[in-house]
Amino acid sequence: MKNTHFVNCNGLDADGHLTTARDIALMSRELITKYPEVHKYTKIWQENITHETKKGTSKFGLTNTNKFIRQYPYATGLKTGSTGKAKFCLSATAEKDKVNLIAVVMASPNAKQRVKDAVTLMNYGFGKCRKYEDEAPIKIKEVQVKRGQEEAVDIQAEKKFKYIDSSGSDLSNIKKKVKMKENISAPIKKGEKLGRVIYYLNKKEIGNVSVVAKEDIKEADYPYAVRSVLKTFFL
Repeated sequence: MKNTHFVNCNGLDADGHLTTARDIALMSRELITKYPEVHKYTKIWQENITHETKKGTSKFGLTNTNKFIRQYPYATGLKTGSTGKAKFCLSATAEKDKVNLIAVVMASPNAKQRVKDAVTLMNYGFGKCRKYEDEAPIKIKEVQVKRGQEEAVDIQAEKKFKYIDSSGSDLSNIKKKVKMKENISAPIKKGEKLGRVIYYLNKKEIGNVSVVAKEDIKEADYPYAVRSVLKTFFL
């Protein structure tokens, strides 16, 4: 968030207190990816609140200020805000076909307009964006190891590759290539990166994931070498 400067913790108007739509989007992304359980609360429209004080207990209804969650079928949150200077603002989140989008609207003239603009942005985004997830495991199951107590090490992709396209390209044209390090030698630790799976769309690289070891491979020390020679001799 390179264009944000907070001078208070409540977001109220103050000299030098400022941010941008992009930075609000970055903050929102950090929140929903690191703490996705926040959506359990941001999707609530109305809730009864019990207020307990020394004078007794009282109940009252609380309604979400974010009308976007009522007016957009894929809405998941997130946060409204308004002050005299900032006017009406909204960081909206939504999910459709496994695609999660964030739309930030700032300085709207009223609460109704900020929701309308967020819906327009979301419709545009979902119309442009398509998600690709590689469900197939890599075909190479193991690679040779030099100076190890095992001749080969089992490998796997570190994580599932995911890609969002907004160009309208045919995602069935995505190709992948496994590129391993040369001269892989022991010792090797489980999870150690030994190569990459590189993904291409229309001959252009669009991303990669690491290929890692599924197990530890110890180095072939002198005692191991002696045992191997004796084992070969007696066989």
